[in-house]
Amino acid sequence: MSATPPNQPPYMPGYPRAERPWPGHVGAADQRVQQSFYAGPPAPARRGAGTGALVAAILGFVLLGLLGLLVVLFLVGSVGPVAFAIAGVMALVPLGIVLLAVRWIDRWEPEPRGALIFGFGWGAIVAVLGALLIGFLVEAGLAATGLYGGWYDFFGAAVQAPITEEFGKGLGVLVLFLALRRHFDGPVDGIVYAAVVAAGFAFTENILYFGSALIDGSSVAVTVETFIIRGLLSPFAHVMFTSATGLAIGYAARFGSNWMGVLFFLIGLVPAMLLHGLWNGALFFVGDFYAYYLVVQVPLFLFAIGIVMFLLSVERRVTRARLLEYAQAGWFTPDEAVMLSTSDGRGRLRRWAVSRGRGPQMRRFITDATRLAHARQRVLSGRAAALRDEADLLAAIVQDRREIGA
Repeated sequence: MSATPPNQPPYMPGYPRAERPWPGHVGAADQRVQQSFYAGPPAPARRGAGTGALVAAILGFVLLGLLGLLVVLFLVGSVGPVAFAIAGVMALVPLGIVLLAVRWIDRWEPEPRGALIFGFGWGAIVAVLGALLIGFLVEAGLAATGLYGGWYDFFGAAVQAPITEEFGKGLGVLVLFLALRRHFDGPVDGIVYAAVVAAGFAFTENILYFGSALIDGSSVAVTVETFIIRGLLSPFAHVMFTSATGLAIGYAARFGSNWMGVLFFLIGLVPAMLLHGLWNGALFFVGDFYAYYLVVQVPLFLFAIGIVMFLLSVERRVTRARLLEYAQAGWFTPDEAVMLSTSDGRGRLRRWAVSRGRGPQMRRFITDATRLAHARQRVLSGRAAALRDEADLLAAIVQDRREIGA
């Protein structure tokens, strides 16, 4: 980081200005802020991962690929190759709905694409294999002791499945938390990672359910109803369950200890399992599923949407507060700090850059500025390791400016 901020914003023709006036004095940054702004030698931007992290990521994806072959063999063996192919296409519909929603939530501070892919793979493969293995062991144990009976249908759906599935999915979010502390800033990140893990699990599960309905042979209506219920009415069911765990782990990200992540993971499992058990168990007692869906599940889903909207507004306020501090220190112009804190302002910056052939550079500038604000928030919460991230991102901001103005 340079000793003084490079107060040389790209004053180029037509460079956007904030529609709302500069808010003026925003309060002096505290001593830790001032020290970190001007501490340390210049640092190169660190956009990539280290060698060790890269090797670990490659090994992780290779392991996912090998385990994925087992899942595919299980599905093909369960429903047959034709039904597997058709069900796979059908399962893309709810998956697409969920991924569009995740993209909308994640647009403010996008998470690393590789991490999102790994999370999806964990849910679709590791969590599924774990649930299948535990289910097989429980059934075998009950059968060996003579306790296996009709009551197991309810127990398996309302108790066993919520415990094993939510633990497996939540464990994937915890793994991402421990491996990607630099990109795990708060509750919104926890929800995003939980959503992609849950989307992966639901994708595999839907292939099994849709494929089973296809080979059942009872009627086309059964297959259609299964698709409507699982694919159109409840594509976010697993997302809502696991997001409770992701939300808890996201709050743990505000602390410096990994053990807090483990503790909040265990706490978050409780509401996740209860919501899952309510969804599965109620089907054994309600006579009209659609009435139950409208009266219970729709309000719960709307409540979850409200939580996400509130957390997104908090994330925007944090971005604005931290960037205004950087603007006071000279790293951004006042207008930039304001525009980078709103969706409309970001849109104006992107449109200006696209008109001059600098669209990708401006997108990177906006992303780096947002990550910088969250790195500053981590510094203020006492996570000293974030000082290095701040230095890297300030260097990246300088480079972004050069590329925009080239």
